[in-house]
Amino acid sequence: MKVAVLANLKKNAPKLPGQPDDQWDDLDSESTVEALCQALRQSGHEAWFVEGDVSLYDRLRDKRPDICFNICEGHFGDAREAQVPAMLEMLRLPYTGSKVLTLALALDKPMTKRVLYWHELRTPAFQTFEHADKPLDDDMEFPLFVKPSREGTGMGVSAHSIVRDEAELRERLQYMIGRYQQTALVERYIEGREVTVGMIGNIVGPAARRLPRDPSKVGAGLTMLPPLEFDLEPYRETDAVYSGRLKVEVPDEIPYVCPAHLPKDVVDELNFLAAAIFRVTGCLDVARVDFRLDIHDNLKPYLLEINPLPGLSPVISDLVIGAEAIGIHHTQLVNRILDVALIRYGMKTA
Repeated sequence: MKVAVLANLKKNAPKLPGQPDDQWDDLDSESTVEALCQALRQSGHEAWFVEGDVSLYDRLRDKRPDICFNICEGHFGDAREAQVPAMLEMLRLPYTGSKVLTLALALDKPMTKRVLYWHELRTPAFQTFEHADKPLDDDMEFPLFVKPSREGTGMGVSAHSIVRDEAELRERLQYMIGRYQQTALVERYIEGREVTVGMIGNIVGPAARRLPRDPSKVGAGLTMLPPLEFDLEPYRETDAVYSGRLKVEVPDEIPYVCPAHLPKDVVDELNFLAAAIFRVTGCLDVARVDFRLDIHDNLKPYLLEINPLPGLSPVISDLVIGAEAIGIHHTQLVNRILDVALIRYGMKTA
């Protein structure tokens, strides 16, 4: 099988005047892309890297791979993660992962939360701010959490994101909107433990609709990875949350617990909620969901966001760690993602 690995390398990212230091933190390294290519080659595929920029259309049209392994984050626009899949749809080329609408939706955290509210899936109360002096809604109670609406890899997230009064809120909003030039998302801060749950596979039956009445069918077709918890105790003085700094500067130093030490009923609810958001947002092949567990309410899980383009860096990426915990090594993980996509397109039998 001819597989084009599509990604955006940090070294190829545009250099813009006045851009934040973390502008391209969610882009990939050369070592990650090479690891993906090597994993695919070990399974007998012909694999090569193509940068997901404006030259991509012509390069793919000329060589026409059998399928594309897509991890492109994009550079510009409020639906940038959906741009390459839209191009692939135009070229009628199969690709791994979620499609255009899902990627555009999931990048926009407030829009995703609106979908969750409609489906009655538990997520912290929230409000969006286009400017820093917008009045706070009556039902928003401190402490609150402030972050950009459309960024990944913890961009804009730090201990300062937790605000405990009006003055702190206004200061953080002014900083956030000015730095990232986008709407800020403010949500109720859930004090507790932070975990993430990965999934591989595809939902059996229609995806983006009301949940089935039978809870056992919500995640039918998915392999649920064990919940991974971030032990932030060593960083409590500097990083009260899983910040962008931790994700980018010291990802190999953070103590992870996988599987997280949680009661079975909490794990079952995490799996249900993760599969439910995978379903109602229309995800395909792979995703990862982030939660906060309320320490004041019996570890009740709250959905924070879904990432349909989870990192695949060997050793350090959350999805990779979760897969390793159940014996799925990096090479197997990459090829399993490819295989479920091939099955979905009818290019391989289950």
